[in-house]
Amino acid sequence: MEAQVEAEAYRPYRDVLDEAGVRVLASLGVDAPSPLPASLPAWGPFAEVPAALAELRRRGRKIAILSNVDHDLIASSLPQLGLEPDLVVTAQDCGSYKPASRHWRMFSERSGASADETVHVGASQYHDMRPAATLGYRTVFVDRHGEQLHTSPTRVIADLASLPDLIDALE
Repeated sequence: MEAQVEAEAYRPYRDVLDEAGVRVLASLGVDAPSPLPASLPAWGPFAEVPAALAELRRRGRKIAILSNVDHDLIASSLPQLGLEPDLVVTAQDCGSYKPASRHWRMFSERSGASADETVHVGASQYHDMRPAATLGYRTVFVDRHGEQLHTSPTRVIADLASLPDLIDALE
């Protein structure tokens, strides 16, 4: 439902979560407000993420986040990562949601980094792998659920624990 709502028109991510949640509940026969917008600030990272990001930073890697949320929501999540990213590009910055290409174009404009010197890491084939690959990025798909691949990522990993070594190997 989230992708369907995002494709309709840009609106603040809290509104996307609210509408998607209401639609899911309605499909279950429940007429109730969505609990999703209020819950998002409490969503923590997966256990290995802070250490993997810290190791990437220790190895001199720059870290950018391309997110489908808005400024206030990403601001509530960043402290849980244990580091400040070098760049954050949100849907609010772009006025659109991934898989639209604006996130990657804004990343390139703001960072000065090209697709051939960047590795895009993501956990959604729809939102991340397909559009990043189409734009020429090497991609690492974080497949936490054993999904059937509908894309051709450069590499697939089960979680971020091995990401620092994988990034080094892609050099």
